[in-house]
Amino acid sequence: MKQGDLVVRQSYGGDVLFRIEMVQSENVILKGLDFRLLADSPKVDLRSIHDPATTVVAQTVRHKVNETLRHMHTTIERPDLYRDLTYSYREVEDEMYFEWPGKVLHLDGDANYLKKSMQLYEAMKVPAEGYFINESKMADALVRLLPEIQPDIVVITGHDGVLKHREGMDLNSLSSYKNSQHFVNAVRVARNYERNRDSLVVVAGACQSHYEALLNTGANFASSPGRILIHALDPVYIAIKASYTPIKEIVNLKDLVAGTISGIDGVGGIETIGRYRVGYPKPKQFV
Repeated sequence: MKQGDLVVRQSYGGDVLFRIEMVQSENVILKGLDFRLLADSPKVDLRSIHDPATTVVAQTVRHKVNETLRHMHTTIERPDLYRDLTYSYREVEDEMYFEWPGKVLHLDGDANYLKKSMQLYEAMKVPAEGYFINESKMADALVRLLPEIQPDIVVITGHDGVLKHREGMDLNSLSSYKNSQHFVNAVRVARNYERNRDSLVVVAGACQSHYEALLNTGANFASSPGRILIHALDPVYIAIKASYTPIKEIVNLKDLVAGTISGIDGVGGIETIGRYRVGYPKPKQFV
């Protein structure tokens, strides 16, 4: 086995598909291919996967991803539906109006997940800037980036997890999590910058993160209520929904959670006003 190979852990029933991040003497460091999970494992527990498309776990995840993407496209590609409901005055000279979805600042502790996230933002026409930053440095980075970029939505994500081998583990303590404390620190910086949760929407957390601590610190949406693994694109999906929910509406929480890949144990949040606006008149394009 070598760096870059795809494997599953036999002792866990092959429930997650991993890519080998680093090979040590008897152990390897693993990174989830679809889930925001960083783990280690003895070499003897690993089974190589040569064609991931044939595995049950990959097929199940892909099905859930496709459902979420279809739901996302259905919601966003029906702008006339909620435009007519929310902006009924747009009956005359409709072509003079233009769209203004909320701007996203995305901080990610994983370069590969960041790349996938930025591709999805681009595909959904969400204005977004993304930065690959280690979880421990996100708070400091936000001090500089927030006033510079002035986003409507900030996503703070990467890797996390419950430290199961730690003696005296307490799920209510931030010390029992790999990176939840770093995410909490970053959320606190965002809230010091903008206290109003409707002026700056904060999406925070990763796999098994301390959901309650993130919400209490100031996040609008967070993971993970059930301390489960979340899909890499769930924070992105939430940000896109907030970006395209009209400013006169509250993000539908049940619809939001139902549309995610991880579901009700993976993500949650509080009532939040959307960041989508329309403008008038449409800017002229000068050549």
